Amino acid sequence: MVLSAFGAVIGLGLAAPLPRLLTAAFVGFNVRAAPVFLGALLLVSLVALLASYIPARRATKVDPMVALRYE
Repeated sequence: MVLSAFGAVIGLGLAAPLPRLLTAAFVGFNVRAAPVFLGALLLVSLVALLASYIPARRATKVDPMVALRYE
């Protein structure tokens, strides 16, 4: 989750000037950046949380001695 938080901060920092650039490049282009950015941030954060939580939960159910013997 720490890596996904760093990625979110970097991504939001790089995406911040994007609406102004798109508005200048395309006539009539109108974007509400804040809701789109927050929605994408929440979706990516939820996927990262599930991607790390599910394997971690499964790993806690395995006996450590069985896992060490397997290797």
